[in-house]
Formats: sequence, structure tokens, C-alpha cells
Amino acid sequence: MSDDMTVQIDSEQYVLRQEGGGLQVGRKVGGDVAWLDTVDPDLLPGPAREALDRGDVSDAALVTALRGVVQAEVQRGG
Repeated sequence: MSDDMTVQIDSEQYVLRQEGGGLQVGRKVGGDVAWLDTVDPDLLPGPAREALDRGDVSDAALVTALRGVVQAEVQRGG
């Protein structure tokens, strides 16, 4: 994946970017992106990784995995 991908989770828009072997997750705020975390894509469940490889941001497995990343960031105080 070379381009940013936008994912809708509930009422928020998040941006995914693969860079340097990591998956950056950011939240769209207006026209800007607030980068929340960089995760190892290998830690995602298999179906979520497959959806990411396909660029299928509507896949339920990917959305569920990203909800977990976002929730972890919230719990850390981000």
C-alpha cells in the first residue's frame, strides 16, 4: 500500500499509512491528520492483514482491529 487509506469508524475518519514496516494510524481532524500510533501489521489478525493488503477498508476484520488500536490509544490517554 503506497497511498494513505481512509477508514470510517463510527463517526470518526482515520487514516492508514504503511511506512517503514509499520502501519501508522491517524485520526482526521478537519483537513489535518493527528497521528496516533504506529503498529506492527504482523500483530493484526490474519483476516485484517489480508484486508489491508487488498486495500479493503470496509472489511469488518480490519475495522474491528483498528477499533482496538484506537481504543488502546484512548486508554493510554492519547
